[in-house]
Amino acid sequence: MPLWLWLVDSLALLVLLGVALLITLAVRRRWLTRRGGAFEMSVNRNEDASARGWILGIAVYGAGDVSWYRTFSLSLRPKYRFPRGDVLIEGRREPQGAEGYAIHDGHVVVRTENPTPVRQLALSPSALTGLLAWLESSPPGRGVNKVV
Repeated sequence: MPLWLWLVDSLALLVLLGVALLITLAVRRRWLTRRGGAFEMSVNRNEDASARGWILGIAVYGAGDVSWYRTFSLSLRPKYRFPRGDVLIEGRREPQGAEGYAIHDGHVVVRTENPTPVRQLALSPSALTGLLAWLESSPPGRGVNKVV
């Protein structure tokens, strides 16, 4: 078999693998959001306002926590879990400089204190309102963190 046929076959295989990867990512996203209570939320482990460190993802409400999944991952396990009683949200600001290109359009940035290494969240204003309401509506007897 000539070398150019091997190259054509290899290229076709790479294209098929790429298409399969894209389909797998789409099916995973559909599976994560099918239960409802899912919204786009980016996270950052840094505290400074820069484009560095932002990771796009999907957050899903659970009974006692919000599970966060990376957008471009094949894992079915959440990367971070934010327990309801242990999350504090502080402040709200618009993305600054290149930060606006690193997160979804129209999202606002909030600072957070929680057990994970995440220090900033970026989400839409309506998703932020829902998150704050969910945090404040914890069951009786559980500690509620003040939202500033």
